[in-house]
Amino acid sequence: MLSKRVIAAARSRAFFASRGAQCTAVSLSKGWKVADSHIRRAQFHSKTIKVPQMAESISEGTLRSWSKQVGDTVEADEEVATIETDKIDVSVNAPTAGKIVELLAKEEDTVSVGQDLFIIEPGEGGASAAPQEEKTDPEEPKDQQLDKTTSEPRAPSAADKQSGGIPPEGPKESKKEVKKQDLKPKEDKSKAPPPAPKAPGTRGETRVKMNRMRLRIAERLKESQNAAASLTTFNEIDMSSLMEMRKKYKDEVLKEHDVKLGFMSAFARACTLALKEIPAANASIEGDEIVYHDFVDLSVAVATPKGLVTPVVRNVEGMGFVEIEKEIAALGNKARDGKLTLEDMAGGTFTISNGGVFGSLYGTPIINLPQSAVLGMHAIKDKPVVVNGQIVIRPIMVVALTYDHRLLDGREAVTFLVKVRDYIEDPRKMLLALS
Repeated sequence: MLSKRVIAAARSRAFFASRGAQCTAVSLSKGWKVADSHIRRAQFHSKTIKVPQMAESISEGTLRSWSKQVGDTVEADEEVATIETDKIDVSVNAPTAGKIVELLAKEEDTVSVGQDLFIIEPGEGGASAAPQEEKTDPEEPKDQQLDKTTSEPRAPSAADKQSGGIPPEGPKESKKEVKKQDLKPKEDKSKAPPPAPKAPGTRGETRVKMNRMRLRIAERLKESQNAAASLTTFNEIDMSSLMEMRKKYKDEVLKEHDVKLGFMSAFARACTLALKEIPAANASIEGDEIVYHDFVDLSVAVATPKGLVTPVVRNVEGMGFVEIEKEIAALGNKARDGKLTLEDMAGGTFTISNGGVFGSLYGTPIINLPQSAVLGMHAIKDKPVVVNGQIVIRPIMVVALTYDHRLLDGREAVTFLVKVRDYIEDPRKMLLALS
């Protein structure tokens, strides 16, 4: 595909040819040379950049934005465009320094892998494009420049004013018309009824196109509801022991490991131990077979401005509290900065969703297929409970386990959640790996 310069040059040549006798051989030859130079330059120097390969499972995306426009200069590996997929945003960078010659797609267009995206003219980056555009003006043939001067209206001279060459009727008529127009609104204003009072409030609407990630989330959640035989069981956990342990060691952990000690690491460790005892909660269905995983890849739900994502902490069964906290913190930062890769979100055998950070008291999380279960954490609230025959106030968290009844029976699901509760209420059991 040729650039806009070549098209402009071709149009210029066609213009000279259409003028017939007025077109001189010199100007026509000059037009051919200009067109030929741009054609050769476009053919041998311009590069057409295509939509890059994004992943095996992704064949298309939405062109979210152009970082550069036609005429802008770019450095090598500088971002030119961003393509939004149903999982991540992919940056398209310039392979070499140069100038953007043409954009072959518009924002919000659907683009496929291998499709032509933009044309770049290699060269030194950072140079201004304006001087190059101005250089083309002196190359215009004299005949074309002459047409510009002759087509412009001639200003009245002193002789014309003395000889009365300019007819005075025009201005008089325009003044009369203005006076008539000025009189009409005055008459209308006197006869117009008073404006009706405005109704209180507004009734406006705003329509926004769903981005690809939101569309994919909606598709996956609906697929989970339709495919899985979902059932949710609840339990209450006394958080006193875990909160005491966190309060005692959080400063030391932050000082030595530069990471905050939260509750997610404890729940991740508790779930890992419980999954070993209830392997069906760590399994998945493929066709007519059940796949049991010997490892635990934990999907952690993270809320981002674009939607909910579930990056994966791999092989959690071999990690301690501090290692889990570091991995979760790193993935959370990447998710909020929009730097997650497809590898960060691929796989996962079990999911933990912490709605308590937003104040949720109860909830029924949705299974992340093809997984068989998801644990939902909620806010911690002081509640009166009975301990050793006495009513005391304890910090209580309600936890929910949504499971696929095709794989887990009620006995297994309840047993799993009770084991998680027992590990959290006495964290020392996790260190000793006692059930």
